Amino acid sequence: MLTGRGRYVSDWNLPNQAYAHFLRSDRAHAEIVSIDTREALSHPGVIAVFTGNDLDLKSLPAALPAKGRGGMELINPGRPALAKARVRFAGDAVALIVAESATAAQDAAELVAIEYRDLPAVVTSAEALAPGAPLVHDSVPGNIVLDFESGDEARTRQAFENAARVVKLDVDISRVVGNPMEPRACLAAFVSDQYHLYTCTQGAGIMRNQLSAVLGVPPEKIRVIAEEVGGGFGVRFNLYPEYCAALYAARKLARPVKWSGSRSEVFLADEQARDVQSHGELALDARGRILGMRFDMVANLGAYLAPTGPFINTIGIVNCLSGVYDVPAAYARIRLALTHTAPMAAYRGAGRPIMSYALERLVEHAAGELGIDPGEFRRKSFIPRDKFPYRIAAGFEYDCGDFAGVLDKALQASSWDSFEQRRSEARRRGRLRGRGMATYIEATGAGFAPQDQVEMRWEPSGNLTLFAPTHNHGQGHETVFAQLVSGVLGVPMEKIGLRTAGADFYITGNATGGSRSLAAVGSVLMLAAHEMVKKGTALAADKLEAAVGDIEFVQGRYRIKGTDRAISLVDLAKDGSLDIQYQNKFGACFPNGCHIAEVEIEPETGDAEIVSYVACDDAGNVINPQIVEEQMQGGLTQGAGQVFSELAVYDRESGQLLTGSFMDYAMPRAGLVNGIKLLDHPVPTKLNPLGAKGVGEAGVTGSMPALMNAVVDALRQAGVRKFEMPATPARIWKALQEAKS
Repeated sequence: MLTGRGRYVSDWNLPNQAYAHFLRSDRAHAEIVSIDTREALSHPGVIAVFTGNDLDLKSLPAALPAKGRGGMELINPGRPALAKARVRFAGDAVALIVAESATAAQDAAELVAIEYRDLPAVVTSAEALAPGAPLVHDSVPGNIVLDFESGDEARTRQAFENAARVVKLDVDISRVVGNPMEPRACLAAFVSDQYHLYTCTQGAGIMRNQLSAVLGVPPEKIRVIAEEVGGGFGVRFNLYPEYCAALYAARKLARPVKWSGSRSEVFLADEQARDVQSHGELALDARGRILGMRFDMVANLGAYLAPTGPFINTIGIVNCLSGVYDVPAAYARIRLALTHTAPMAAYRGAGRPIMSYALERLVEHAAGELGIDPGEFRRKSFIPRDKFPYRIAAGFEYDCGDFAGVLDKALQASSWDSFEQRRSEARRRGRLRGRGMATYIEATGAGFAPQDQVEMRWEPSGNLTLFAPTHNHGQGHETVFAQLVSGVLGVPMEKIGLRTAGADFYITGNATGGSRSLAAVGSVLMLAAHEMVKKGTALAADKLEAAVGDIEFVQGRYRIKGTDRAISLVDLAKDGSLDIQYQNKFGACFPNGCHIAEVEIEPETGDAEIVSYVACDDAGNVINPQIVEEQMQGGLTQGAGQVFSELAVYDRESGQLLTGSFMDYAMPRAGLVNGIKLLDHPVPTKLNPLGAKGVGEAGVTGSMPALMNAVVDALRQAGVRKFEMPATPARIWKALQEAKS
């Protein structure tokens, strides 16, 4: 990267390539009456114009390995690569213009004449579920694609009937735009009966399988190629319709087709996330212990089902349904609604921050209602350490944890007992100081593919190349994977390289996502390295003319025990005889933690400042402390971004996106999270050989509820009783003014 050799998608070029531009709908819901492309086709440099009726492609896939209430099946209305008959959100791709230059394609797009017949639109899930609401798809009655449930409804109902007290809270998990640094782009080609797609991806294998469903060819006839990817966060996990249209055009025209999207297209047409309304209730006994919990949620999935959208907003939410609490009576109902907005899918943490936010806001609220210390209220209901493995009501099994130990370490580091002194000091300065806690748990490591396949190939130079399915886009895979393999083989890290998505190799496995890369693929690579050592033992015995039992492997060398006769692994491997393929799969783990935040609010302006943030996390064994710390800092900041500034807003009359640029959509900035203190409390898992649980999404899963609880606590001092994210200065100031009146 420092020498300029890094290649992002737009850095790739192929001989004789053409350039693409997508014409998008300028309205949220309309019938396409006609499309006239004649003037565009006559524009200088234009090669072709494609509309939805021109493409012979199947629908983008979307599935869910679970049924809904009463056995209801997920309704997938389908999504074409280019809109047919109707447009269903502002930004829906309607036509693809291919030209000799990007500017010619863009200019010609303005010459495509489309006649629309406008139709009414709904942009919120509440509007979509209202009786008589306009249907997003005629095949989806009531705009509900699935009515999902999880847990034990009857047992939960009984717990509430026996409760001494019930506490309720409604929260709005706001809509956000992922906004990776690199906008979406692709270079599509059809080469030797193979589709080649250069694009930003979190893993070639998953995207290849999704493309296979649309193109109607086996995955082996598809290559997804990438080197550098400028951020992912879940919104680079799935296939997008533009990629399918570009591949179709490349085959039809017998020329590579390149498309580089704009930041405006990121806002309009990238998958967005969150946008869930939750009604939560806790059933408590007379001592303040949690007897049961239930949630009624509605998730806005946008105009079409993204491939992982239904999974993220059902199983991705309930896999930690009851959090860190020993509460077998838990139940959740989640209705998945369609609206005339951009499709929704994963964003850092996927569904787990939604569950953590809904639950930990509710738990903190209950502690306040009862007048009990928030830490001690939680402690009453923790799953004790001797009760693992612990199966929650949603059916998932936590393997290990020490929730009380994590809490105690965080309490001490935050100077919990002296908070009221800090609050009083802030009050003397005219500021409102609040404190919030979250004791979260999340599921990591799960994957859609049955196995994670890796390869290790030696070069004549003595360098070793690792091939793995999880693609790096900022996580440091090149470092940690090399660190693991180097530790086994005794080969210097700088001699080990990594490739994950190329035209010249084909491996299968799961993409980067769900904090799984180290625990899952890292474990497979480490085991593969051990297999390589084992394979080399017989070869070394033959070279050294000794019995296999007399050979030992120490620091990269095979040696006859008790002698100085030896051969290095590198010398033995240069001819390729030690190259290895290996596959395995390791499943879900459950990292957890306790986060404690303190904020101060300036009442005259509404400005909020994070003045202290303590995070104590159990990520299992930590392999690279620096990367873990950086992942935590990034996750904390993304959570803070959603709490304090980020919000995607659609106009309820026109369906237009009102926050379509950085002028209106405020991203987190450096220095947003101050006073960070990071601690670890590892309880190694036995579910993978590394004992690692994952850390990539821990920061956001803990920070969203902790920070918002702190904001609410601060505002409560001024009489504000109800407040939702984002906690922008204007919203805070308005809430304070209303509390005065």
